[in-house]
Amino acid sequence: MRIAFFSETFLPKVDGIVHTLCHLLDHLPSRGHHAILFAPAGAPRRYAQSRIHPMPALPCPIYPELKLAAPWADVLPTLEQFRPDLIHVLNPLTIGWVGLRAAEQLALPAVASYHTDIAGFAANWGFGYLGRPIWAALRWLHNRAALNLCPSRIAKQALERHGIERVRIWGRGVDSERFHPRHRSEAFRRRMGGTEAGPLFLYVGRLSHEKRIDLLHAVLTAMPEARLAIVGDGPARPHLEALFANSPARFMGYLRGDELAHAYASADYFLFPSPHETLGNVVLEAMASGLPVVVPNSGGVLEHVEHLRTGLLFTAHKPHSLVAAVQRLVVDKALAERLAASGRAHARQQSWANVHDQLIADYRVLLPTPTTLPRAA
Repeated sequence: MRIAFFSETFLPKVDGIVHTLCHLLDHLPSRGHHAILFAPAGAPRRYAQSRIHPMPALPCPIYPELKLAAPWADVLPTLEQFRPDLIHVLNPLTIGWVGLRAAEQLALPAVASYHTDIAGFAANWGFGYLGRPIWAALRWLHNRAALNLCPSRIAKQALERHGIERVRIWGRGVDSERFHPRHRSEAFRRRMGGTEAGPLFLYVGRLSHEKRIDLLHAVLTAMPEARLAIVGDGPARPHLEALFANSPARFMGYLRGDELAHAYASADYFLFPSPHETLGNVVLEAMASGLPVVVPNSGGVLEHVEHLRTGLLFTAHKPHSLVAAVQRLVVDKALAERLAASGRAHARQQSWANVHDQLIADYRVLLPTPTTLPRAA
């Protein structure tokens, strides 16, 4: 197959969408498929074996990390040269609209995937009144597609509740060899601020206000012997650095590859307070690394975290509930070890290869003429 992707975000920006898309672009050539990616200008010109077509885009005034492309951009000459079998738009907005319109013009099947709870984020920022128009816009975009994908059952229920049709789950995987307890390093633990006197907590992800990283301050206040390593970057970093200025928290910036694997394995507990995730790739990475995880009782993280089986849940947005869950784990070592083991066992079953092979099978159903899928290795 030949697949044209349209994404609102790509490298050098790092987020869950980019993480998933990179894994997919790595995987497709191994199954004999070809891809082209339309992404905001500033991305590399190639990734893996795929060409990247830059689209002029300007930062969104209220969220500069998001770049908005001209929705009237003409991509037909490039698409006609590439000859795609289908078009897949990720988190469709302006670039996604260009892709959906091109699919209609070329009479190609279109796939749209939902990755971000924009309405939930807006509510968290104090713009809850935008929820209805946001869902109306999403419904208008997604219902132009022949197939809509989302990462979890929670997200699927939300989409269907808001009138989005033809929804299937496109799950997420994890490399359980790259993220493995054997990568624990005392030297890296010290680099993150860890000591022998108390536990080392870890957060990994974008530093943005909707992630509710501020709740972790209450944990450090309640447990002064603990330390916190914050891995990632984003628009909320200056605010968070000021908030945690007198706390034993260390900001590590973005980490990749072996350093990220060492960071996970060298911590003691993974705390992820974000209440509006459609899944949360980093939670799976922490589980694969052998960390007991604490997450809110909302959003797509519930796809993989079951209370008292693969992690602990706390009441979303409630710092006292988060503190109580963390203290329970720190005091009950047997519980922490059991959750770490069962979380690791669960993560090992979530391979990227299986996830993407199922996606390829879903693509095939949309093709006008069935094609023979290359046999999986």
